[in-house]
Amino acid sequence: MSTQPRDEHEYYERIYTVVEQVPPGKVATYGDVATIVGDGCDARIVGHALGALGARRAETVPWQRIINRTGGISTSGHGQREILQAEGVTFDEKGHARMDAHHWSGPTEAWARAHGFQPLPQRPPQAQLTLF
Repeated sequence: MSTQPRDEHEYYERIYTVVEQVPPGKVATYGDVATIVGDGCDARIVGHALGALGARRAETVPWQRIINRTGGISTSGHGQREILQAEGVTFDEKGHARMDAHHWSGPTEAWARAHGFQPLPQRPPQAQLTLF
């Protein structure tokens, strides 16, 4: 049985369902969301979906928790950084979210499978830098 959405609205709803799982104090990348959604979704589609939220829906879908792969904020003029900081997300000196501290590991495998999504693959632990 395919979970392929029938239209753009249904596809966007699948994206919003995943975004709603990202807890306060955590961030996910557009690519993370696309991977979980599957079915040919990519980071650009996630960006378009979040851009199409509208003011009313943006109150319930935590769009601010979705950032680019380097931890950067891709929106402008929407107070995304301030909202994330209020949720406890910290930023480095370049203005990027501290991914080592705040990167969401994705939904549980059980939740993902039960809702027709894919879990995120396990990320290797951050390598420790050595001087010598």
